[in-house]
Amino acid sequence: MKTGILIAVLIYEVVIILGVGLWLAKRSASQVHKEGDFALAGRNLPVPVVAITLALTVLGTAHILGIFELSWFLGAAAIWFSIAHVILLVMVCLSTGLWVRRLGLTTVPEILDLLYGRITRLIVSCTMAGVVFGILTLETQGIGIIISSMTGWSIRNGAVVGAILGICYVVFAGMKEVGWLNLVNAIVMYLGLILATIFLAFRLPGGNYDSVAEYYTSSGNDFMLSIYGTPEIFFAFALGTTIAVVFSQGINQMLMQPCMSAESEKTIRRALWIAAPLNGMFGVFAVVIGLTAKTVPEFAALGPKVAATTMLVNYLPPWLAALLLASFLAAILSTFAMTSLAPATIFTVDIYKNLYRPKATEADMARVMRITIIILAVIAMTVAAFLPPILAAINWLFSWLVPVFWVVVFGLFWKRSSTVAVSTLIAAWIANSAWSFTSLPQALNMADVPNAYVTLAVTLAVGVIGNLMASGSGGFFKAAEYRARLNEQAAAAAD
Repeated sequence: MKTGILIAVLIYEVVIILGVGLWLAKRSASQVHKEGDFALAGRNLPVPVVAITLALTVLGTAHILGIFELSWFLGAAAIWFSIAHVILLVMVCLSTGLWVRRLGLTTVPEILDLLYGRITRLIVSCTMAGVVFGILTLETQGIGIIISSMTGWSIRNGAVVGAILGICYVVFAGMKEVGWLNLVNAIVMYLGLILATIFLAFRLPGGNYDSVAEYYTSSGNDFMLSIYGTPEIFFAFALGTTIAVVFSQGINQMLMQPCMSAESEKTIRRALWIAAPLNGMFGVFAVVIGLTAKTVPEFAALGPKVAATTMLVNYLPPWLAALLLASFLAAILSTFAMTSLAPATIFTVDIYKNLYRPKATEADMARVMRITIIILAVIAMTVAAFLPPILAAINWLFSWLVPVFWVVVFGLFWKRSSTVAVSTLIAAWIANSAWSFTSLPQALNMADVPNAYVTLAVTLAVGVIGNLMASGSGGFFKAAEYRARLNEQAAAAAD
């Protein structure tokens, strides 16, 4: 056990979390509370906080440990998980993020209510909350892996300690706490990554990464050094991951919530220039570290889940290992926080307030969100014990939200038919499940085709044909009710 590193990491996390939480609590005591204060930070987050929160929300277990793990099998092509997220952030900051901010939403399912009615909203609420919870279980596993590499504990025990930290990351002040903690942790993370990449090279033969390249070329695995891999890898993983990430996260509550919390649409546009590079460059470092770990026999023997983190603990100076692992843990805690806050927000707004307590106050909703966050975290600790492959599970979960993205686009710009919307969602979800849990892919000789391709094809087929054949209202952005909503929001802001 690396006791010194463990103590340093835990001290860093506790001091930062409690320090920011107490600072925000002190500020909040002297301010007038606004609607959505806990979930949306009063819709007042500035550019740096929005940008870094967007970047770190999708830079968690999958980006760090998932790429470490996947680089063992796909090599440098694992970078496509990161490239896909850069494309995603461009789309969010120039389209979907602007839409949800403009409409003054608190949850994504609210937009389904505007477009198609309450039934569609409830269906999407339950599904989206489930998907985000699935991601939460993977983030819990990631926290367990980081702590396991420092302590020698089982991943399950590490997940318990990490989940407690994750709860503290969000439960004191909600979205404000997540945003400002992210701002601090992003600076520490990149400083640690740059220094770790340099120091790691000094520990390798020749004092550089030439031995890593030699390992793969001499073993006949040159494709591991190319970001395109093989044609099969490019088709099945690179393009499949890009489709799954862009068309699911592009409308997911966990990524829309920082946009809903921004000061204005201009804030979101400006955030792109920080969020995309910050998120994208991380994948380069993660692939280098993952590829390197496989070339060192003593760490390769540990397997893909813990080899890279164990190598960092043993190869780097203790102070740098502590800095880097603390920043990794902080990045995962950030995603953990958003993946617990997002379903808690959906439950509180779309279920609790919408169905049971229409007159619930801001204090009532904040209390329900806190309780829900704790319950979700406890359940996630249990589910994380099954340790599913991180990126494989992520891509399956992402495929569930592909039809939601297109149903929203259809309703905003083309036609609103609740029958077509519900039919599209259900057809795509059935296809996603059948592709994962039946022998259908093998029967069709399409076992290598990713779920995202299937859900996208079914979504477009059912949605486009259905809207061509069915009657319905025109796109929401062309309707009088859209202009009326904007006028109401402007009048409320003036008051």
